[in-house]
Amino acid sequence: MKQSSWWCVCLAMAIALGTGAHAAEPAAPAYKLGQKIVPPAGTASQPKLNVREIAWEALVPKDWDPMKRFRTTDLSAFGDADPRAEALLREMREAWDNAPVVPALDRQLVRIPGFVVPLEQTKEGIREFLLVPYFGSCIHTPAPPSNQIIHVILQRPVAWLAPMTPIWLEGPLEVHRADSLMAVSSYRVVNASVTKYEAPVPRTR
Repeated sequence: MKQSSWWCVCLAMAIALGTGAHAAEPAAPAYKLGQKIVPPAGTASQPKLNVREIAWEALVPKDWDPMKRFRTTDLSAFGDADPRAEALLREMREAWDNAPVVPALDRQLVRIPGFVVPLEQTKEGIREFLLVPYFGSCIHTPAPPSNQIIHVILQRPVAWLAPMTPIWLEGPLEVHRADSLMAVSSYRVVNASVTKYEAPVPRTR
């Protein structure tokens, strides 16, 4: 992917994050790049007692705008390998990697759906991974802001997990910054439990 294409994807995903893309229709079983899991009301299994089911927007402070600094930039003026585009990309990446968190969520038991980005994979399965909100994040498209990434460590490897597997994650959420080869994360869940996210079959007319 060309550098200019890379930052264009970054900008597009940031705009989606900042303009309410979470209100889109639920993703179909065959996810497309950039699609997000939005559980249909009343169809998801209920979380355990004292476990709070949250959306990804809950991890972002309400007053934080990931595109505030860049909204007045004329993207059409940038061509391939434009130094201004590269500088903008570096600035954006730094801002996203240092995205603010929601301290009130620290130590809360939460349940959230997302996609798996493996960090540690053995013949027994995946034990450590990043949970991301959008299909393709960190693998096929740039990483989202760090406050949209959860570092997950399981007690033991899970054989059925694979890259971009849609899952429910449940466990004690911590505000914890970590820098991996794939991305910077601002949250962590240790000794989490995971279950397959069963997407609804789209209706046919």
